[in-house]
Amino acid sequence: MQGDKRELIGNEGMVILDMVRRLNRRGAIDHLRKLIDKTHPADMAWVYRHLTEDERTAVFNIIVKTDSVGEFLSELDVLHVTELVKGLTPQYLADILTAMPSDDAVDILEVLPAAIANDIREHMAKKDREEVEELLQYDPETAGGLMSPDFMYLDEELTAGEAIKSVQKRSEEKEMVFYLYITHGDHKLSGVLSLRQLLMHPADRKLKEIMNPNVISVNTDTDQGEVAQVVSKYNILAVPVVDSNYTLVGIVTVDDIIDVIREEASEEFLQMAGAGKDREILLKSTRESALIRAPWLFASWIGGIMAMFIIGSFEQELQKVITLASFIPIVIGMGGNIATQSSTIVVRGIATGRINLDASFRVVLKEMQVGLILGLVYGLFLGVIAYFGFPEPAMLGVVVGFSIFFCMAMSATLGTTIPLILKRFDIDAAIATGPFVTTSIDILGVLMYFYVAKLLLDL
Repeated sequence: MQGDKRELIGNEGMVILDMVRRLNRRGAIDHLRKLIDKTHPADMAWVYRHLTEDERTAVFNIIVKTDSVGEFLSELDVLHVTELVKGLTPQYLADILTAMPSDDAVDILEVLPAAIANDIREHMAKKDREEVEELLQYDPETAGGLMSPDFMYLDEELTAGEAIKSVQKRSEEKEMVFYLYITHGDHKLSGVLSLRQLLMHPADRKLKEIMNPNVISVNTDTDQGEVAQVVSKYNILAVPVVDSNYTLVGIVTVDDIIDVIREEASEEFLQMAGAGKDREILLKSTRESALIRAPWLFASWIGGIMAMFIIGSFEQELQKVITLASFIPIVIGMGGNIATQSSTIVVRGIATGRINLDASFRVVLKEMQVGLILGLVYGLFLGVIAYFGFPEPAMLGVVVGFSIFFCMAMSATLGTTIPLILKRFDIDAAIATGPFVTTSIDILGVLMYFYVAKLLLDL
């Protein structure tokens, strides 16, 4: 929380949104500025998203005159940031970014067009520019791209008393001072110490005697997903980042990790639904949204064409037993649903580290057993309905029951296996849960259904 600004809870967001709109309509600039000053930047970003174009222009013209403009920009969606900075001068933007934590400033620079970002950097003071450019050299989706260089570190030869004085003097501009990172020599990471532990030891005790030498750290090129797993697994508020020489260069804090988890989850859900992986798809134009989603739907279209030809090839069998057509939707629907369930479970298991690829056979076997059990239950139910609902032919209930049973068992197995195979070849497993799995299940389900019918009904 920033100063006396507090976060919105429950319906307060809608109340603030309504107040902003009413004050803007009345032209009450002073009152609107007071409201913005008292509202948390993250909440103003939420309010901003729900305003009309004209309202956004008016409100932003007030926000740029406040001290919270930098925090406001860091909370906005990429498209909104890119749109807003076009109306600001490079010098003004440089001043805003200089006042922000360097990792947040880098996040904004990375989403801006290269020409604008370069102009802004040229207007920054040399020290600030060098700090930002050092962070920009790292891939934004690695620990180096996430880390903040504003952290608290102390030499292991200091005493507890000297360390406390150093913390009191230097901690104001540092992030996450709950953890004190201990170094030796040329800033080599040697241990970690919590602020509480520091205060509990005698003033003459050296830090190297009281620190924890088994410090958990990540490298600058560690993928952001792995960093998130480390923070989640060990329940820590920050993780130190070291370079190839084990020199301490920054820390990644839990607030950045929460953003990573949210972003990666959003990408996975979009991919699993077959809607691309652009987290800001809701902000795209109708044309852009259609272009993003079209390639993903192509697999479903191809699958539908193939299923159409398969059904057409069994035209003679359908003419003999026309009621077979009534059960096609439920056979392929149940197969597609259980395949999607299995794929989603596996993809999330891989993402959270709960599935070990070396022991993946057990996961496949378990999902196959689940498919067999559910296939038996639903096959029995549907078989009974078919038997009493369609007396002719007498074996129709058996055909439908066996088809559901085999289709669900096969679908659960494939839905589990495909993401594991993709991951083995270092391909994003989330794409398997979209149209690709369901399309393949549609084709195989139809084939299985008709071959079972042909065999048992002697067609």
